[in-house]
Amino acid sequence: MTNRLTDPQSLVAKWAGRHADKEALRHEIWAKLEQASAAVGNPWHRIPVFVGGEEAAARLAELPIWINARVLNCSPDTAQAPVRRRALEAGKLIYMPVPALTHDDPFVLLDPQALQAQGVSPAEASFHARAVEVGQKVRYEDMLPMELVVTGCVAVTRQGGRTGKGAGFADLEFGVLREYGLMTTATPIVTTVHPFQVVPDDRVIMQPHDSALHWIITPDEVIETHSPFPQPSGIDWERVQPDQYQDIPFLKHLREQRHRSSNSQD
Repeated sequence: MTNRLTDPQSLVAKWAGRHADKEALRHEIWAKLEQASAAVGNPWHRIPVFVGGEEAAARLAELPIWINARVLNCSPDTAQAPVRRRALEAGKLIYMPVPALTHDDPFVLLDPQALQAQGVSPAEASFHARAVEVGQKVRYEDMLPMELVVTGCVAVTRQGGRTGKGAGFADLEFGVLREYGLMTTATPIVTTVHPFQVVPDDRVIMQPHDSALHWIITPDEVIETHSPFPQPSGIDWERVQPDQYQDIPFLKHLREQRHRSSNSQD
């Protein structure tokens, strides 16, 4: 039996909360967004959809890193739907991970020309549930290198520190992309957030397996982080938990593939 029916939200709840300080920060951010009516809908236990998301996406679309990128990786979070829509409208290819990475083929390709042939608009395809239905499921071996990576965050720092929902999906995703040579340590990583989500540098402790942000875009500001944190070159296999191997099919496959390759070189 495959994991195609696994509930992504259940996995988030299952894996989240492994770092107490970051969990406390996430709760602080969610509460602040809710109390200030700065969130669109319920912000809790997710990448929050925020007031000003369209404006932040518009600011991102003005940057050279966006204009020059033809191939994007973009998280499936609803908060980044305006970014996905603008990318498709601009004719860019988007690789979007399936929420919680639960499919055997964990990415879908959103190709504007293919979507147009199906009669699917960029606005329609920008929402992750529809994107999974209409996008082309792809294997890592068939993917093009990423020229820009857009990720969802709950809290960020001006030095490029970031935290998501706490389940570690983004770091696993980036690690795998780097293992396959589809992303390098220099590939720009960007997020769009509300100003409330930008916190002091000491509030987010970055660990060796964490990927730092190069750019942070709010409705009011463009922040180039010049991050001092080194980017990981691949997956930190020692930190992958047994339940993650169980719930994410391709991780086990990739580990076995690496093991076979290592043995063949001995």
